[in-house]
Amino acid sequence: MIDRFEPCRHFCRINRLEFGEADFVALCDILKVSDVIRTSAWKTYEKVSSVVGSLEAYIKKKEIWGICIFIASVDLDEITFTFTELLKSIGLSACTFFQLLKHMDRNMDTISTNVDSTVSRLQKKYEVLLALYRKFERICGLIYVAQPNNQISDELNSMLVQKISWITFLLAKGKVLQMEDDLVISFQLLLCVLDYFIKLAPPALLKEPYKSAVNTVSINVSTRTPRRGQNRSTRTSKQTDTDTKVIEVLCKEHDCNLDEVKNVYFTSFIPFLNSVGIVASNGLPEVETLSRQYEEVYLKNKDIDARLFLDHDETLQPDHIDGCLQLERTPRKSNPDEEFNLILPQTPVRAAMNTIQQLMMILNSATDKPSETLISYFNNCTVNPEEGIRKRVEDLGHIFKEQFAKAVGQGCAEIGSQRYKLGVRLYYRVMESMLKSEEERLSVHNFSKLLNNNDFHTSLLACAVEVVMATYGRNASQSDGTSAETDLSFPWILNVFDLKAFDFYKVIESFIKAEPSLTREMIKHLERCEHRIMESLAWQSDSPLFDLIKQSKEREGQVDQPEPTCTLNLPLQHNHTAADLYLSPVRSPKKKGSTVHLNCTPPTDAQLAVTPQTQKPQKSTSLSLFYKKVYRLAYLRLNTLCFRLLSEHPELEHLIWTLFQHTLQNEYELMRDRHLDQIMMCSMYGICKVKNIDLRFKIIVSAYKELTNTSQETFKRVLIREGQYDSIIVFYNLVFMQKLKTNILQYASNRPPTLSPIPHIPRSPYKFSNSPLRVPAGNNIYISPLKSPYKVSEGLLSPTKMTPRSRILVSIGETFGTSEKFQKINQMVCSSDRQLKRSAEVSSAPKPLKRLRFDIEGQDEADGSKHLPGESKFQQKLAEMTSTRTRMQKQKLNDGTDTSASEEK
Repeated sequence: MIDRFEPCRHFCRINRLEFGEADFVALCDILKVSDVIRTSAWKTYEKVSSVVGSLEAYIKKKEIWGICIFIASVDLDEITFTFTELLKSIGLSACTFFQLLKHMDRNMDTISTNVDSTVSRLQKKYEVLLALYRKFERICGLIYVAQPNNQISDELNSMLVQKISWITFLLAKGKVLQMEDDLVISFQLLLCVLDYFIKLAPPALLKEPYKSAVNTVSINVSTRTPRRGQNRSTRTSKQTDTDTKVIEVLCKEHDCNLDEVKNVYFTSFIPFLNSVGIVASNGLPEVETLSRQYEEVYLKNKDIDARLFLDHDETLQPDHIDGCLQLERTPRKSNPDEEFNLILPQTPVRAAMNTIQQLMMILNSATDKPSETLISYFNNCTVNPEEGIRKRVEDLGHIFKEQFAKAVGQGCAEIGSQRYKLGVRLYYRVMESMLKSEEERLSVHNFSKLLNNNDFHTSLLACAVEVVMATYGRNASQSDGTSAETDLSFPWILNVFDLKAFDFYKVIESFIKAEPSLTREMIKHLERCEHRIMESLAWQSDSPLFDLIKQSKEREGQVDQPEPTCTLNLPLQHNHTAADLYLSPVRSPKKKGSTVHLNCTPPTDAQLAVTPQTQKPQKSTSLSLFYKKVYRLAYLRLNTLCFRLLSEHPELEHLIWTLFQHTLQNEYELMRDRHLDQIMMCSMYGICKVKNIDLRFKIIVSAYKELTNTSQETFKRVLIREGQYDSIIVFYNLVFMQKLKTNILQYASNRPPTLSPIPHIPRSPYKFSNSPLRVPAGNNIYISPLKSPYKVSEGLLSPTKMTPRSRILVSIGETFGTSEKFQKINQMVCSSDRQLKRSAEVSSAPKPLKRLRFDIEGQDEADGSKHLPGESKFQQKLAEMTSTRTRMQKQKLNDGTDTSASEEK
């Protein structure tokens, strides 16, 4: 019987070796992957090897194989191993895995959008877990005595309590939170776990102030008495009835909002304790029981075994060389005498708590209901809007609570209610500020038309809630305080409130002006929301934007445009208010200086509500301003890409801009369900093609991928026709070129089209004077201006521990190593002959991608050339920094730099 089947097994092994080496087959066996995955992974490996070439010189074959197996498993939705098992089998840390995957994708397009999103989720979860574990270790060091006295048995020590606490937290996090990359709720849940085990620990094991806090508890649990027979629900209720002393100390010590933590404790943590049925021994749950229950969750998710943090396992340690995490670390002292001048370290959790505290300071004086001032404005209206406003707030509150619980976890519904209430406070506060400004501007008191406008109120409330959500949405890897992409990130709030992106855009600028206490990070976040709307969200099929454009075309016939090109080089006036935008079109085109009428007497209401058929539709202020902003954003993005790719052909930028602007103005249907950057890249490719400049899509995409806030879907998944998506090269050939072929060919004739004016780039109305300056075309290089030596504490200015050196900082996206390299940076930045060094050292053009999945034979020729020996990343960064001042002077965009920086962030 054995002899009969032995040849079969031998035959199968020979077949497997046909598409892989013996060690590759062994790795596949360890990971228990199917032959389909093996075949796909090996093909990916062969592709990577042939394209990248020297990759194996510094990356082991086994590591590449593991990454290729991961890619194949995710793409084919057949994952038979956990992420930790994969890391263990190939001997990589999570941090290095993420770096290598990014490196492979940068050199060759191997990663699908599905893989990209999976890796993004894993990396966010890893960063949150790492930040939380580091915080957990520090907190435990403050709570527990390392070597207690003889009052405690040898079996019970601080390390055991810490181990049980961490595994309990992981189990609670896995069962309570559906969205596990939420740093704030996770930290609040961690405090709940710590509170629970502090109460179970003997006082002799605790440090102050926790020891005193435990002594005040009405019933102390002694760890010397076995409690196997004690009723668990009774013990739980005794700990949670009225005693909050320990949780109060924890919240105070770690700057966490007590009400929010108590909410998490009673609505999420206590139900979790009651559901898992942990059996206690000597006052503590059994480690093995907890570990088994957590392992079920871990194996189900197939991701990271976070228990290994306790062992400081190499797979979970951050890579200090490549620095895949931007976690802020404690500064080293170069001089012992400088001890009192050091800045306190800003850990991710600490930074998140500080950001939330800033928001709380703004809303301390606000209320959940309209103020007396607001009510007086309501009473002055022709139609009092108060009842409608209150009902809208209540109805949207129910919807928000339901959707928040659906996204985060059903036990977190009350947390959603708390955040919504903060948004309502901000909503009423900003509304009052807006009305006061309008009253001063127009000297009117009747705002009936505006205050009875549903879109205005829904947008204003959505904006306020978005500020709250972004404040709580800070990610573990973010050092600038901005929110990260999560399930609750913008435009999530638009879907919850059933709000059109174009309507939401109308309130952003007025909101920022009306709330001067917004932090720089929140202003940047709202500006990024505005940019996303202009890039794609406002161009979705169901957007009211297209109807407005159509009406604008009909207003004066086809000669009329959403925004005439003659106004492009004029300064953008930032004096439009929410009333101007939500009540437009209301302004007569013959009277440019006239203002919006907000005092709604019946005749005015009728005039504003309908336009008689005998009259021409009036110009839309909201559409005009939208197009002005789109043009400026589009040019800034194009300018950045041209700087990278066409520095040797500066004359082409104006031609590309003219085609780009013509498309947005006259062929706006090409933007329907598409992205602004797709039109930009096609415009660049088309002009270069007709001008016989060898700039291929693979090179354009390679440069585009290096820009911040870009997504692979932008060039990998472009709408071709209804329900059909393909790469950008297919879109160019089948759609863009077909639509604009005649126009593009004009640029090759002796009579090219009249060039569109370059948009005037104003200083952004949103920027603080201390916004970090992003080095143009740099890779994550930012230079901060001088910081104030004072901070706001309880409404008062107080000195900070800031030295002259720390008041200006340089942030660079990777570690350079030696101090001599930083000295070279300083020399290059300060020298006057940087342009000469720039031309002598390196070209600004990025290395092209060798092969892209979306290349089609005969449509975008394959680039068969090999990489020339190029400069190091360090030299490239130096070269990019040397060109900063020259480029800025040449373009005269000093005032617009902040806008560009914010747009790219």
